[in-house]
Amino acid sequence: MSDEGERRPAGELESSVLAALWAAGTAQSAAQVRAALPQDLARTTVATLLGRLHDKGLVGRRPGGRGFVYFAVQDTHGLAARRMHRELDGGSDRSMVLARFVEGLDPDDEAELLRLLQEDRP
Repeated sequence: MSDEGERRPAGELESSVLAALWAAGTAQSAAQVRAALPQDLARTTVATLLGRLHDKGLVGRRPGGRGFVYFAVQDTHGLAARRMHRELDGGSDRSMVLARFVEGLDPDDEAELLRLLQEDRP
């Protein structure tokens, strides 16, 4: 068993699990996800990670086999947007967060953001 200094951050492991689900393109059992991971994780660790991702709304699940099968509910773009929303909703000064974000955009990204803001939305 690895000692505390060798533990990976939960976010890194969650990202690996999401990447495995995206790559599969179809619902997977915990065992299937575990087999697709580059890390050598215990079955219970993968099941716990999938449960946490489900609780966060990042994966869906449905009955399958003797347990559940899991599937990603957002693609990588949706996940990045969700993280941005979480930062904005984190209690910080929203205007300042947005201003700093826009300050860091290159001209092409700034033009794309302006285009998106000006297009008609439902």
